[in-house]
Amino acid sequence: MTFNRLHKNSYPLILCNVWDVNSAKIAEKLGFQAIGTSSAAIASMLGYDDGEKIQFEELCYVIQKIAGNTFLPLSVDMEAGYGRTSAEIVNNIKKLATYGIAGINLEDSIVNAERILVDGKRFANILYEVNNKLNEADLNIFLNIRTDTYVLNVPNKLDETRKRIELYTKAGADGIFIPCLSHEADIKFLVDKSQLPINIMAMPDLPYFEKLKELGVKRISMGDCLFSNMSAILKHKLSKVMDNQSFADIFSDSKC
Repeated sequence: MTFNRLHKNSYPLILCNVWDVNSAKIAEKLGFQAIGTSSAAIASMLGYDDGEKIQFEELCYVIQKIAGNTFLPLSVDMEAGYGRTSAEIVNNIKKLATYGIAGINLEDSIVNAERILVDGKRFANILYEVNNKLNEADLNIFLNIRTDTYVLNVPNKLDETRKRIELYTKAGADGIFIPCLSHEADIKFLVDKSQLPINIMAMPDLPYFEKLKELGVKRISMGDCLFSNMSAILKHKLSKVMDNQSFADIFSDSKC
């Protein structure tokens, strides 16, 4: 089944967010249908903060390794595209496409000293140009467009999100990603207002998957939550080693 088709099933696509070859292989072994990278997880793994702090070449190296070690469709978190013009963004997508990726995420915020939301119409214009250039190059890449209206808790975020969904749909998006959206009424409203599949992300108060199916959500991803959880477990285990001066806790619930 193609990556595009996975967004049209009755049950949402549960996208496993990975950061290296090992996490990708585990996701494949456990039966996930597709994987996506987490920019925050990869940045942290390489010693950077999130927000395009790593070099694009470093990202490409990680993506090439992941793509070369799994048969699952792979979507790449490109943040704001590692470029500020459509030509730069498309050149980067073309580079990633050589690894056989199925989709990308592009977001409508940028990080300087802090994360800021860019003008929706300006971002839509860039997206329109990106989409046209990809079509000209005959590249079938699923464009999952992330809006950070809920991440940044902007004023009138529900209506602002609706407006941006309309703009990005007209500009050629294939899907809409709204991280930090978790309230059932807001989810239902935005799903009903969208012609495109809606992607939401793991949150502490996110409804169960069956409920999200009823609300019409088509894709559910994890962001860096899994990576952060794994890091917390590692910290806990290592603290036990230091506190107890023993490796016993490493083996307490492990098959090692």
